[in-house]
Amino acid sequence: MSEALAPNNSKRLVSVVIPCYRSEKSIKDVVELTIAEFNKWDDYDCEFVLVNDCSPDNTYGAICELAKRHANVHGVSLMRNFGQHSAIMCGLHFAKGDLILGIDDDLQCHPSQIRKVLDRMDDGFDVVYGVYAESKNGPIKNFTSWLNKVTSRKLLGRPKDIRSSNFWLITSEIKDQMIQYKNYNPYVDALFTRLTNRIGNVTIEHHKREYGTSNYTLSKLVNLWLASFNYTNVPLRLISGIGVFTALVGFVAGIVTIVRKVLDPTIMAGWSSIVCILLLFFGVVLLALGIIGEYLGNIVLSINSTPQYVIREKVNL
Repeated sequence: MSEALAPNNSKRLVSVVIPCYRSEKSIKDVVELTIAEFNKWDDYDCEFVLVNDCSPDNTYGAICELAKRHANVHGVSLMRNFGQHSAIMCGLHFAKGDLILGIDDDLQCHPSQIRKVLDRMDDGFDVVYGVYAESKNGPIKNFTSWLNKVTSRKLLGRPKDIRSSNFWLITSEIKDQMIQYKNYNPYVDALFTRLTNRIGNVTIEHHKREYGTSNYTLSKLVNLWLASFNYTNVPLRLISGIGVFTALVGFVAGIVTIVRKVLDPTIMAGWSSIVCILLLFFGVVLLALGIIGEYLGNIVLSINSTPQYVIREKVNL
């Protein structure tokens, strides 16, 4: 039945949660290389929770084959594509380890780097990110990673010296709190920041993608960035600040215009300056309405009980 032995009770169990999309070719290598790493150690055992996010290829078939070969591989298939973070939340519900490790399905988060993250967790952290000394991603992905870093620091209150990545390790206590979150469109990095300030980094190697290209389109990256708005009211406060500032500018400009007209009645009023001012203020208003609309849309979806994920079938669970 299984090439992998059942977990040894004297070892700490690490649940490896992997959201899978278009990973028919890569997921076998990810799992078996990870098992090979854990077999080297006497203090850890592993299990896998592989979540097929309604991939159009035969990813779930590959997961089922792995589940037949390894008793510690558990698979879930979702009814539609809910997104990476919803798939992670699904996997967390089935993770039973003392520690939960999140990695990608493309071998960029290489199993050879897992021990570095595990050892860093022994320094007393609740969350540890494996961060890359040198990224192998393209310019668009690198830009969105930088934008995510700035957003997390400004909107979510993450410390300046902490970076995030898709290679992370959390305690079971953090996991137990995270799965209480039921709302639509989860963002796991925001939940980490909300739950603890004991977050650490460790430098790891970033490997090249073995198969295919990134599944994140620009629109998906934008949607992921917007998900951080669900966990902060900073944008609303920023809108209020902009509104107060522009109102003051308009008031002062009005006073100046009146004074100049009184002092020199021959001054002609210019339509171009009025148009520029109108464009500025209408732009600010539309920006404010867009941000407020983003919040209202998420509220409506949450009130309507839009699910994080819906499971179609499971294997070894």
